[in-house]
Amino acid sequence: MIADIYKPELWNNFFLLVGTGAVTLTGLVFVALSLNLKVIAVDTTHRYRAIGTLTGLAAVFMRCAFVMMGGQGHKAVGAELLVVSFFAAVIYVSGYVRASRSGNPASLSRTISGTCLYLIEIIGAAILIAGSISGLYIAAIALVINTCYMITGAWLLVVGVHQD
Repeated sequence: MIADIYKPELWNNFFLLVGTGAVTLTGLVFVALSLNLKVIAVDTTHRYRAIGTLTGLAAVFMRCAFVMMGGQGHKAVGAELLVVSFFAAVIYVSGYVRASRSGNPASLSRTISGTCLYLIEIIGAAILIAGSISGLYIAAIALVINTCYMITGAWLLVVGVHQD
């Protein structure tokens, strides 16, 4: 049997750290948003930013959990990263589109930046599937930056809700 390019023992701590952080932040953001539910529910920008942030953080946890499942090669790991990132990106962009249609658009520059991070991860996943471990490094870096980006989005949401 040919050795696979993906060595889970080299990546387990990374994905454990990022996944644990993401699930913890998801819970904290959920509580913060629950405390401000009335304002979030009536404002489309706040509502879709909340959906995008919670979905994004949950998707980080999902990607980390899937990658840590045993017995997978680089193609399975790449496919998991690609599929979950794709759906998270679709939800993220659809929130902007829906908020814009309601006449209360979110920040276009934030939406483009966040979408680019998802796209970089998708490209990294595709490179991994094609057989280059560099794709996993690209996807992992995009995953971490996107997680930080979602944290700032959650903060902007909480501040925006407080101002309203």
